[in-house]
Parts: sequence; C-alpha cells; structure tokens
Amino acid sequence: MELRVLQYFIEVAREGSITGAARTLHISQPTLSKQLKELEAELGCKLFVRGNYNVRLTEEGILLRKRAEDILDMTDRTIEEFQSLNDVTGGEVRIGCAESELIHHLAGAIKDFRLQYPGLRFHITSGDTRVVVNDLEQGLSDFAVIVEPPDLTRYNYLSLPGGDTWGLLMRTDNPLAQKTEIWPPDLKGVPLISSPQSLRVDLPRWCGEAVDQLNMVGTVNLFSNGSVYLKAGLGCILVLYRLADVGP
Repeated sequence: MELRVLQYFIEVAREGSITGAARTLHISQPTLSKQLKELEAELGCKLFVRGNYNVRLTEEGILLRKRAEDILDMTDRTIEEFQSLNDVTGGEVRIGCAESELIHHLAGAIKDFRLQYPGLRFHITSGDTRVVVNDLEQGLSDFAVIVEPPDLTRYNYLSLPGGDTWGLLMRTDNPLAQKTEIWPPDLKGVPLISSPQSLRVDLPRWCGEAVDQLNMVGTVNLFSNGSVYLKAGLGCILVLYRLADVGP
C-alpha cells in the first residue's frame, strides 16, 4: 500500500467525486479510477459506492479514511522530525489538552521556550481525556494535559500546580443567579448541560449518588457552542469557572 495511493483515496473521500479529486490532484480520471480499484483489490473490499455523479464511502472506506489520515499524519511528523534534527532554533511539538484552567501553565512554558527557540511551532488539539490519551498512544501527540489520574504503569507525568473550579453558568433571569454558592440540592429539577467527561467523571465526584437525580438534558464538548443553547433557554451549563470568563 503506497502513501501516494492513500493520498489519492483521501482526496476522493474529501471531494466525494473522482472527477473533482482528479482535477485537484492534477492526474487523469482513468488513472485515479485504476489506482482506487487496485487499492480495493489489495484490501479485498469495496471502499466506495459509486453513483452517477459522486461516490460515498462504505463502512470499510470510513475505517480506511481514519487509518489513512493517521498514517499520513505520522509520515508528515516523521519527516518534520528528521528535518528539524539540525534545526537548533526550534521544531514541531504537538500537545493534546483536556479542558482545564491549568493550561495557562503550559502557555507560559511555551512562551518562555520560544524566547530561547524562536523556530518552535506548537500544535494544540483539544478534547476529553480519552481523546488526548488515544492520540498520545498512537504517537500523534508528544504529550498530553489530562484532568483524570494518569495510568502510572504506562506514562511519566508531572503535576500542574493548582486545581480547577467548577461553576454554573446561567441566564441572569434564572433564580439561581442570586446565589453565591451552588450545592447539589440546588440543582434538583434544573435542566443541565455539561461536557461528556464532566458527566462521566467530575459530577459523580461532586454529587456522589445524587448525580442520578440531576436533570441532564444534553452534553457539549465546546463551551462556545454550549453558550448558544444557554442563551436559548435550554438549560444551565456546568463549566470551568475561568473558562466561562466570569471570574476576575
């Protein structure tokens, strides 16, 4: 399986059209079609369902697209690493970050490092702990910032100083807006929105068994998107205090 053919496959998947992909890749349509058929023969399965004007991925094609993207990303990383061996002014670093107030420590460290190595380029990928740890295990990230306890049998780690403070974000006309503190009993019957990780890990630690009594109406993994649903009156959002920009 050649990297060039995987690149062809990815482009067809993006375009949804062999004709469009051939135009983007600057190769003839018959040549591209032949490469795809040979790839399907090599893997022993159909990757596309072909229509009159477009193509769509089969289940096998969806799986290959994910694997191909990872392979090509790893290839690019390997080339960058070898190209930067003699580049003493910087290089590429990829970091997976779970949502946390404490990433300001990471931002400060990168800033200081770039003063010494101005050629440093950093790439931040955000997601919950499972996502960033998965990228770390596959070699797609150099290190990860997580909020759950690490697996000490598999990783070396450093603890960041401080901790996260949770808050409840709501509209100003919500009766809870008059409170200075929120406790689990205050949330009885209140429609709540949180991140999937908070629902899985943080809320049970805070509420204990009372977590089953919470009225969870939805989850979001980006606070900016969740705020739109809050403004529409769909519920209150459990969010990290400073990420909501409500603190000093």
